[in-house]
Amino acid sequence: MSRLWSRFGARTAAVALLSVGVAGGFYLGEDRQTQQEGLTAQVGREVDRAEYTYQREQQAHHRVQSSRQRAAEYQAKLRAAAAAKEAAERAKAAEKAAANRKKEREAAKAEAEADAKIKPYAGEIPASCSEYSGNRKIGCALMLDKGFGIDQFPCLDKLWKKESGWNPKASNSSSGAYGIPQAVPGSKMSSVGDDWRTNPATQIKWGLGYIKGKYDTPCGAWQQSQSEGWY
Repeated sequence: MSRLWSRFGARTAAVALLSVGVAGGFYLGEDRQTQQEGLTAQVGREVDRAEYTYQREQQAHHRVQSSRQRAAEYQAKLRAAAAAKEAAERAKAAEKAAANRKKEREAAKAEAEADAKIKPYAGEIPASCSEYSGNRKIGCALMLDKGFGIDQFPCLDKLWKKESGWNPKASNSSSGAYGIPQAVPGSKMSSVGDDWRTNPATQIKWGLGYIKGKYDTPCGAWQQSQSEGWY
């Protein structure tokens, strides 16, 4: 019921009541002026009552609407907060994934660089020293006894092929280098045995000790030789 219709209904009721009262008063012979004043007062009270009821209904309606609006705003805030939290979690997950990928790339790069340092050669790794003969076979066996893996022998093989061709009597008159490992001077190998001039095993033992002390592995020595031309 709108305010206009509330008032219109109350006043219509008042007019109807007044009309009935007037008619009744005329019929009964009562004082019409007095009766009309009483009816007018009653109509006023009815109008005020209707107005009060209308105002209460409007206030209740307003409270309901306000409550609904506050609830809707609260739900909107909750949804916004949830969306922000989800976006932050996605961003954090993406950042973490990117960091993990970076770490994986760096680890792969470091591993590749390590492999390049450890195995700066192409070719297959021998299954055993039986694949070789002569001084190379002796060198392979002594290398394993020294604690190196079989995967290091291709580097040692290339290194001493380059230095002496695995010849225990190979010498360099300009530098004084001698033997399979080309020790400078050759007499250094006497720390292993007096037969250093002719015994390939003595020379190899000394050469492996020199490599382990200075380059850690035969592949480390081979890398040095490739970079600088000497080891």
